[in-house]
Amino acid sequence: MAVGPSRRARLRLTRIDPWSVMKTAFLLSIAAGIVSVVAVLMVWSVLGGAGVWTSINQTVADVVGEDSMGNFDIETYLGTSRVVGFTMVIAAIDVVLLTAIATLSAFLYNMAAALLGGIEITLAEDR
Repeated sequence: MAVGPSRRARLRLTRIDPWSVMKTAFLLSIAAGIVSVVAVLMVWSVLGGAGVWTSINQTVADVVGEDSMGNFDIETYLGTSRVVGFTMVIAAIDVVLLTAIATLSAFLYNMAAALLGGIEITLAEDR
């Protein structure tokens, strides 16, 4: 069986649909937000299980002195619920920003492609 040369096609990407870019960017940024919240929750749970917060409280008590320390607890400032809540707020802001930036980028690409002709792509078929 003789194998001939592969076919090639030269294409030009002249327009990107901003609506499809917005939907895709929104979905991917939601997924990234969920991943970041779960990752922070897991890291903070591991740190709590490893006794890091107790160790930090003991170190602060040793350095400052138990009498002047009062009722210092690092988890009051860096507790799991507070950090996960802050991560959720940041993730929600990221969803809005990433979706807007991706959509704006599609509009800007379309304007540049109208002036310059777009990006040329050569596709080859494997045989």
